[in-house]
Amino acid sequence: MALRGITVVELGGLAPVPFCGMVLADFGAHVVRVDRPGTRSDPSGLARGKRSLAVDLKRPRGAAVLRRLCAQADVLLEPFRPGVMERLQLGPEILQKKNPRLIYGRLSGFGQSGRFSKAAGHDINYLALSGVLSRIGRSGENPYAPLNLLADFGGGGLMCTMGIIMALFERTRSGKGQVIDASMVEGTAYLSSFLWKTQEAGLWDQPRGQNVLDGGAPFYTTYRTADGGFMAVGALEPQFYELLIKGLGLKSDELPNQMSIKDWPEMKKKFADIFAKKTKAEWCQIFDGTDACVTPVLTFEEVIHHGHNKDRGSFITDTEQRVSPRPAPLLSNTPALPSTKRDPFVGEHTEQILKELGFSQKEIIQLKLDNIVEIHKLSVNL
Repeated sequence: MALRGITVVELGGLAPVPFCGMVLADFGAHVVRVDRPGTRSDPSGLARGKRSLAVDLKRPRGAAVLRRLCAQADVLLEPFRPGVMERLQLGPEILQKKNPRLIYGRLSGFGQSGRFSKAAGHDINYLALSGVLSRIGRSGENPYAPLNLLADFGGGGLMCTMGIIMALFERTRSGKGQVIDASMVEGTAYLSSFLWKTQEAGLWDQPRGQNVLDGGAPFYTTYRTADGGFMAVGALEPQFYELLIKGLGLKSDELPNQMSIKDWPEMKKKFADIFAKKTKAEWCQIFDGTDACVTPVLTFEEVIHHGHNKDRGSFITDTEQRVSPRPAPLLSNTPALPSTKRDPFVGEHTEQILKELGFSQKEIIQLKLDNIVEIHKLSVNL
C-alpha cells in the first residue's frame, strides 16, 4: 500500500484524530494508538487497523515510554490543547531533537496560537468561527450544523491527513520532519474557499436559504415522496433542468424562467406537490438513466444495496458483520486494503509493542505493577 513502512503514533482522542489515524492505517501505515489506562474501548469507533498501547503519560516513566516509541516513529498525531504536550515533556522540541525526521501533527479546534487556542469547543463552535455556519440553514430559520462532519472530519481529520502526507513527501527532499498546526476552524474555512471566491458572482446575494445552492432554488433541493422517502434534485444547468421538467410531466413553455428568483417559492410548492404523488422507487424508475440530476436520498440501510455502490464495492464488511465505507480514493496501483478484523481493545498490544521497543519482560512486569502501563489480554473460553 502507499504508506507501507510508515509508523504513526496516535494519541487517543475524540473523532477527528482517530479518523486521521484510520485513514493512514487504511492506506498501509502501521498505527499505534496510545490510550489512557482504565478505559476499555475507543468511543469514536475509528480504530480500524490499529494496535493499542495503554500507558499513563502523566507519569514520568509513562512519558519516557512514549519518547522511546517516537524515537522510532515517522509521525506523531496528538489531539490536545496547546501546552499539554509540553507540560508532559513531550513537545516537538524534545521529540524532534531525538528524532529529527519525526512529523509532529497537532490537530486542535482553534490552532496552536490565538486568543481561543486554549478554549474548549466542538465541531459546531469551529464551524461557527469559520464563518461557514452562517451560510447553512433554511430561510427564516437558525443556522444549523450538518452533523459534525465539516469541522471534525473535513476541516479537521482529513485536512490534517493531507498535511501529514505533504510533510512525508517533503521529508524525502530535506530528510527532516516538521510540525503541522491543523486548526479545525481554518481547515473548515479553507474548505469554503469556493464560497469566498464566488461572492461577486451573484450566487449568494440573497439571504441564507434563498440562493441557488443553499436550498432556495426549486431545482436544487430535496422533496418528499408518497412513501415518506426523499428525492434529491440538482438540475442546475438548463439542459438538465429541461429533463427534470419533462420527468415531472410539466412543460417549460408553461412555466416561469428557471432563474426567476421571485417565482422560486411557488415553483418549489408545485414540484413538492408532484413529487408527493409517487413513491421513491417510482421516481427512480422515471429518472434513472437520465441526466436530470435526480437521485434517491438513500438511508444507511439502503445505500449498501444500491446497484451503483454494489458495482464498485463501495462498502466493506468486517469479521463482526459491521458495514462501513471503503477507503477513498481508489488508487490504481496501491489501493487501500483496510483491515477487516475487530477493533483492538485498549492495551491489547501493550506487551507486544514494549517488547518491540526493547523492554525486557522484567521491565514490562514492573511497569504493569507500578500502573504505568496496562496490559489487556483476551481470555479464551475452552
